[in-house]
Amino acid sequence: MNYYSLNKKAPSTSFKNAVIKGLAPDKGLYFPELISPLPKAFFNDIDNLSHSEIAFEAIKQFVSSDIPEDILKNIINETLSFDFPIVELNKNISTLELFHGPTMAFKDVGARFMAQCLGYFNQNNSNDVTVLVATSGDTGAAVANGFLGVKGVNVVILYPSGKVSDIQEKQLTTLGQNISALEVNGTFDDCQAMVKTAFLDDNLTSKMQLTSANSINVARWLPQLFYFMFAYKKLHNKYKDIVFSVPSGNFGNVCAGIMAQQLGLPIKHFIASNNENNVVTEYLTTQLYNPKPSVQTISNAMDVGDPSNFIRIQEIYKNKFETLKDNLSSFSFSDNETKAAMLEIYTNHNYIADPHGAVGYLGCKAYLEKNPNAHCVFLETAHPTKFLDVVEDVIKTKQALPQQIQSVMGKIKLATTISNYEEFKEYLLE
Repeated sequence: MNYYSLNKKAPSTSFKNAVIKGLAPDKGLYFPELISPLPKAFFNDIDNLSHSEIAFEAIKQFVSSDIPEDILKNIINETLSFDFPIVELNKNISTLELFHGPTMAFKDVGARFMAQCLGYFNQNNSNDVTVLVATSGDTGAAVANGFLGVKGVNVVILYPSGKVSDIQEKQLTTLGQNISALEVNGTFDDCQAMVKTAFLDDNLTSKMQLTSANSINVARWLPQLFYFMFAYKKLHNKYKDIVFSVPSGNFGNVCAGIMAQQLGLPIKHFIASNNENNVVTEYLTTQLYNPKPSVQTISNAMDVGDPSNFIRIQEIYKNKFETLKDNLSSFSFSDNETKAAMLEIYTNHNYIADPHGAVGYLGCKAYLEKNPNAHCVFLETAHPTKFLDVVEDVIKTKQALPQQIQSVMGKIKLATTISNYEEFKEYLLE
């Protein structure tokens, strides 16, 4: 399997090189040259397959010969060492819980898979690879945990000061070893811009090997298609028209779900549920794509004003707007609507959702107004205690911290404060 740049100005390359480089030389995102649907027999027999068997069949064409099959199976087993439960709220709405991994966020899957792949590729390399990651919250924690102690790999995480939760900050600033955290005076978009500028800086890239662990990296993005298949396995015998509502920030997660559909997964429709950062919601209404500065919300992992992965979704649909719109809806919700949804879910269903999951729930309700026979699954992307202040304020109930969260709360924050790209570059070179 080869990968080409979506900027169409760079040669195609292997999975290995796409993972190591992160971005193509023309600074485009990599995309697989071919998506071969899985045989119908795979989906007919999915009830008899384990999570690891499903994941292996789904991902192997994208990895091809760059990783031997026995090694790839071990990587998958290491990645999927936790469960992905479905909780049914009523006959029309379920939630897929993606927070049972080590950092209690959906990004544990992609971060662990990428770390294992990069560790394998770099095992005989005498030169260290520096992984750069901009985070609006959960990405940094998942990447830090996934790459902790990986030989030959150093991780530098940029996060916006005052715009991640206290628990998220603890998770990405307290590990030490090969993990460094930079607290940026700015927004997530500023962090992401610094990372992209670093890849463009020949003076920097000539001195060190850089790659990205954001969802722009194919090894971070593609494995997220696994849990859409896991959810289908649990629901398809009971419900016919399955729809996924995905809380969306950088659009890697919903794009991965659409990739699962391209592989043949019988999913009726996808919903990109946005907070007030609603570039794609507006695009699907106006056909005008207008990136803008991000707005701070209580669902901070979705505070993205220029989502990188939307170009991959457009590529899947061959840049045909009507085809895209037939397969993807998008709705946008305010913080007040999100809080009301959190309270509604708790009061009516005795279920505690985090702000991101609540946005996904609202997307389900909006879609079901015109599609009452669908069964809509919203992704609960992070454990509610990661947003403790908001959750407890809304539902007026104290929450016990799970062990994964307790383990970081007493640790000392280690972070360097920076304000601009020049300071970032100086830090990297030192």
